[in-house]
Amino acid sequence: MKPTLLGRRPDVPTAALIGALRPPHHFAHATFETYSPDPEFPSQAAALGTVRAVAASLKPRSSGSSRSSGTPGLYLDGGFGVGKTHLLAALAHAVPGAAFATFVEYTSLVGALGFPSARRELQEFRLVCIDEFELDDPGDTLLMARLMRELADAGVALAATSNTPPGSLGLGRFAAADFQREIQSLASSFQVVSIDGPDYRHRETHEFPPPDTEADVRAQCDRDGAVCEDFGALVGDLAHVHPSRYNAYLDGIDTLGLTGVAPLRDQNQALRWVSLVDRLYDRDVRLIAAGEPLADVFTPDMMKGGYRKKYLRALSRMLSLVVGEDEPSAAQGETASATGGA
Repeated sequence: MKPTLLGRRPDVPTAALIGALRPPHHFAHATFETYSPDPEFPSQAAALGTVRAVAASLKPRSSGSSRSSGTPGLYLDGGFGVGKTHLLAALAHAVPGAAFATFVEYTSLVGALGFPSARRELQEFRLVCIDEFELDDPGDTLLMARLMRELADAGVALAATSNTPPGSLGLGRFAAADFQREIQSLASSFQVVSIDGPDYRHRETHEFPPPDTEADVRAQCDRDGAVCEDFGALVGDLAHVHPSRYNAYLDGIDTLGLTGVAPLRDQNQALRWVSLVDRLYDRDVRLIAAGEPLADVFTPDMMKGGYRKKYLRALSRMLSLVVGEDEPSAAQGETASATGGA
């Protein structure tokens, strides 16, 4: 019988949720050596040197000295696609006992385990890396600020990035001042590292190829590892799966075909779709679609609202999955901007 995502209700134990806190497949091989700074933007080489130094400071020097008090937090500040996530993943790979997840994944983890349990699990790590720190939900921001403060008090080192496309809310970047204001008492302990440069994709618009026909989508999904779902039914099914389980929801899938794509009218559904797209992107799942263009799944009103940044990121990632873009490597002669990722 052909596999389907609809109706999957994965039961993910705490140990598996914690074990999944590592750089995703998309950045599984990100290292300091594969980050090639663009000579036109000296801040990239400077950032590489700083992150390397932080990694060295966090490595245990002797038994019983796995933690060092007073280690500053690290915040990588820059525009979209300049290599922040690559450097953060490289840092996580370089430091024994590092956790890595996006801001949204950490808030989902807290939602699944409860704050005390999540804090207790996370404080066992030497380093907690938070990718794509977000400010669009005040409640989540306060939650993460509290979690970071309590982890820092427990001796856990922290590192964070933002991921804001140029022009989002009128800003070219997330802005270190915003980050420092929101984390309040922790701000003085964070070292801010600015990274300049263009988006490695050199892409300012989201020009999706024309949608496939439904017959073509179904034909391309007629193999192991591929599933074909009605878009509306899939988005509706996500309401019954906790976001912390979206990774398990996608287990065994390398291609997702969609039929009946249409604009989303409900913002809760749109945000669930964004979260699923993030997990699809992390896993490099190919995306093929029929119906209305994927570029139009978020309505104009949504694109003007407070979650615009999330929707822009999802559009960029959907396009990457549709056209089959691979993360460029140093071997391909790309610059740091190219190896950096979203």
